Amino acid sequence: MQPLTFVFFGRSGSGKGTQAKLLMKFLREKTPRKVLYLETGQMLRDFMDRDTLSSRLTREVLEHGGLMPEFLPIWLWTGFLVQNFSGEEHLILDGASRRIHEAPILHDALKFYHVSKSFVVYLNVPRERAFAMLKGRGRKDDTDEHINKRLDWFDKNVLPVVDYFRTADRATLLEIDGTQSIEKVHEDILRAANLRQ
Repeated sequence: MQPLTFVFFGRSGSGKGTQAKLLMKFLREKTPRKVLYLETGQMLRDFMDRDTLSSRLTREVLEHGGLMPEFLPIWLWTGFLVQNFSGEEHLILDGASRRIHEAPILHDALKFYHVSKSFVVYLNVPRERAFAMLKGRGRKDDTDEHINKRLDWFDKNVLPVVDYFRTADRATLLEIDGTQSIEKVHEDILRAANLRQ
């Protein structure tokens, strides 16, 4: 099996992390290739735990509900690729390009690494369903206002990125119904990527 690249998109509560982990498990069982999993949100949280000026400023921005400057997530995921990707691994990216200005940068990075085709997985979950799923988690910060703010941000910023990859060369958009069971969504991803007969 040739190295495969998957880029995940979906609203908060759509199950991106769950599906990325199931895909990682599948690839590890089916091939001897290493699987690299890049989750920008976790990388950002780890980065904020450091004691540097950049980490402190990042915490301040997020604590006040601000938006990260675009260079920072790009620096995180490009640094990960520079340090870890040899071109021989399967690559699973979650949160690597969440604003329209970042999409061509990710596209160019994959071209630079000679990734001939990437599967862009969009877990399509209606806003109302995503809201209910997030509300049902019972986290203290999942207030109606906070959830709606996150969902608004996705609609404004991330959906245009999905549309960008709809027509980008070397990319195949897999639009998956994310309202199904976890198992069915996983199977649909595998079938859409021709990994299951």
